[in-house]
Amino acid sequence: MKTPVAPAEKIILGVDPGTQVAGYGVILVQKGQLKLLQSGVIHLSKYSTYQQKLEKLHSRIQQLIDEYAPDEMAIEDPFFGKNVQAMLKLGRAQGVVMAAALSRGIPIVEYAPRKVKQSVTGNGNAAKEQVAHMVGVLLKTELDPEFFDATDALAIAICHHFHENTPVGASTKSSSGKKTKKGGWGAFIGENPERVA
Repeated sequence: MKTPVAPAEKIILGVDPGTQVAGYGVILVQKGQLKLLQSGVIHLSKYSTYQQKLEKLHSRIQQLIDEYAPDEMAIEDPFFGKNVQAMLKLGRAQGVVMAAALSRGIPIVEYAPRKVKQSVTGNGNAAKEQVAHMVGVLLKTELDPEFFDATDALAIAICHHFHENTPVGASTKSSSGKKTKKGGWGAFIGENPERVA
């Protein structure tokens, strides 16, 4: 059986969903080399209703998809935690991000926060500052350490580059055990309560 050959060039959109601030990062993988195309944050706190926040998040992600035509999207896994309201709000934000990708036919892959940190820094418990530093090293560029949401999104995209995975909805053995680690998002909520107000 022939082994599939990886494309010489691939664009990955990483998204770190949130209802106050969402981060995004677009990278180009070319012959194994990583290049930053775009990164930033979507400020949602200025919108008065939850529906407006979700609509803005959805439309901005669609704009990024239309502008950069990514081959795949990578986002953080849904989480398990005690704060039901926070879980619900982040779940909705993840849902509209995924809907934006699905409406454009972009495959989606999810990664646990701990796996993202492990992939980028070698330490699943790394601090945001460590993740941001290693993202800058891997992309060979200076990043503003203040924008952790953007560097987190870039880390998710880089993690996807480092790991073969399967788009959401596909049935293969590689997805088994993918969501067995609990508490990753719970820890995230504890560290970032302002993201789910």
